[in-house]
Amino acid sequence: MNRRDFLAGSAACSLAAMTGKAFAQAGPLTKIIFPFAAGGGGDALCRLLAQHVAPLLDRNIIVENRTGGDGLIGIKAVKGANPDGTTVLVTTGPTMYLLPMVETTPSFDSAKDFVPVSQLVRFEFCVFVGTAVPTEVKDFEQFVAWLKANPDKATFGVPSNGTIPHFTGSRLEQALGIKLTRVAYRGSAPIINDLVGGHMPFAISTLTDAIPQHRAGNIRILAVGSAARSPFLPEAPTLRESGVDLVADAWYGMWLPAGASPDFAKKLSEAVAAALAKPEIKEKLSAIGLIPVGSTPEGLTKELAANTAFWQPIVKATGYKITN
Repeated sequence: MNRRDFLAGSAACSLAAMTGKAFAQAGPLTKIIFPFAAGGGGDALCRLLAQHVAPLLDRNIIVENRTGGDGLIGIKAVKGANPDGTTVLVTTGPTMYLLPMVETTPSFDSAKDFVPVSQLVRFEFCVFVGTAVPTEVKDFEQFVAWLKANPDKATFGVPSNGTIPHFTGSRLEQALGIKLTRVAYRGSAPIINDLVGGHMPFAISTLTDAIPQHRAGNIRILAVGSAARSPFLPEAPTLRESGVDLVADAWYGMWLPAGASPDFAKKLSEAVAAALAKPEIKEKLSAIGLIPVGSTPEGLTKELAANTAFWQPIVKATGYKITN
C-alpha cells in the first residue's frame, strides 16, 4: 500500500477553508510547519494560532505548508530542525500514532523525537447510511440487525486506507461479529455521492462532511464516534450509547523538536490555551467543525499514549502495513 492512501481521511478532512495572517512582531521568527496542503481546517487552525499567539510571545509567526508523504515530509522536517523554539509542528494525532504503527520501518518515534506542547482541537467521525438502506432503519441497533439479515450488503466506505475510519470499521467488525467489506475512497465527497445514489450502503467519515446531506434527508447519521454527543449534532447518539465500546475521534496537536526547552514548551502551551479560549477563535473553529481543547504538554503526552495503547492492538490485528 502506497503512503499516498494513508491518513487522507483523518488528516485532510475536507473541512471548510479559512485564512489568517500572522502579526508582525519584533521578536525571532517562528515557523509553524503544517504537513498538509493549504485551504483545509488544519491549515486554518494554524493560521489562527499564528495570528493570536504571536503577540503573546512577542515574535513573528508564519505558517509553512510542508507537504508530501501524507504528512511525513513535514514531520521529518521538524524532527531534524534546530530545537531552539523557532520550528513548531502542528499535525493530527493519528499522524503521530498511526503512522509509526503501519510503516514497515517507522520513520520517527513520536515520544522520543518530539517535545509535546499542546493538544489543540478535536474533530469527530460518524457512521451514516445512504439510500440503499431502507428508511425504516432509523437507529444503529436496527442497522446492525439489517446488516446481519443482509450480509451481502455489509460494505462500507472510508475516506482512505490506514485511517481512523478504516480501523473503526475493523473494530466494528470485531464487536458486532459481522464480516464487513471496506472500500477506500479519496476523501469524503465521493463516498457521500455514492451513498446518496444508493451505490454504497454505509460509511464512516468526518461528521462535519456528513451533516449537510443528513439535514437534507439524503443520508442518515446513526452514531458519532466521540466520547460524548457532538455539539454539532447533539441528537445523534455515540457508538457507546449504541452498544459499541469505542471512541473514534481525532485531534490536532503541537510539538517541538526533541531537545527543545521544556520551559519554552510550557510557555507556548499557555499562549496556545489563551488563544483557543478567545470567544472569536472558538466561533471560527466551530464553523469548520473543530472543537477547541488546549492542554498542557503533559496532557498531550497522556493523550498520545492513550491513543497509541488503544489503537495498537486493533491495527496489529488487521495486519495492515504501508511501504516506506
